[in-house]
Amino acid sequence: MSVVEIRNIHKNFGKLEVLKGIDFSVEEGEVVCLIGRSGSGKSTLLRCINLLEIPDDGVIRVFNQDIMEYRNINEYRRKVGMVFQQFNLFANKNVLDNCILPQKTVLKVSNSQAKEKALFYLKKVGMEDFVNASVNTLSGGQKQRVAIARALCMEPRLLLFDEPTSALDPEMVREVLNVMRELAGEGLTMIVVTHEMRFAREVADRIVFMDQGVIVEDNPPEIMFTHPENSRTAEFLKAYI
Repeated sequence: MSVVEIRNIHKNFGKLEVLKGIDFSVEEGEVVCLIGRSGSGKSTLLRCINLLEIPDDGVIRVFNQDIMEYRNINEYRRKVGMVFQQFNLFANKNVLDNCILPQKTVLKVSNSQAKEKALFYLKKVGMEDFVNASVNTLSGGQKQRVAIARALCMEPRLLLFDEPTSALDPEMVREVLNVMRELAGEGLTMIVVTHEMRFAREVADRIVFMDQGVIVEDNPPEIMFTHPENSRTAEFLKAYI
């Protein structure tokens, strides 16, 4: 079953054409990594899927429904979670409240229900000892693990990651990637924009290479990293092979 179906998506920012007719799909349970140079359109594509950007043309269907037909954006975001490069946590709240407040706002659950779920997912990402800590006291890796727990609290059927490790110090990257590996192993459908080629090679079911607003190549890791079919892909991957 296709979770995401994208047909002929275009996105412009002024005169700059960022996405140039993207066709793309993701099956249930797949982990798909989007790779490519900065400015290739990866994050814009992800933001269109989450309606943080509105496509100028084309159709995006998620769970077999045109996402532009949702009248209530919160209804859509109950199904689709997103983890950002810069964490996007509430800086004036503690760890637990960061995971409770979105549930109460979007899912309209009770405080006790939200707290129970928050504690469950904070433990899952190894942050159970920090529930009362201020977000401002956490390391980058800890903040990102809280951001992942917050997204999981919404129990999304699809989870989007926009370069989740790019703002982290190298020693922090591993702890976040380990959490993502565990989620992938549990069968969660994930689309990940990343520069972490080792993670993509080990975890992804498919890797999509984007360049200049188009999809250049879409293949399993074993083909992408050993026998890339496009010269632009091969050139990009030279540093990693």
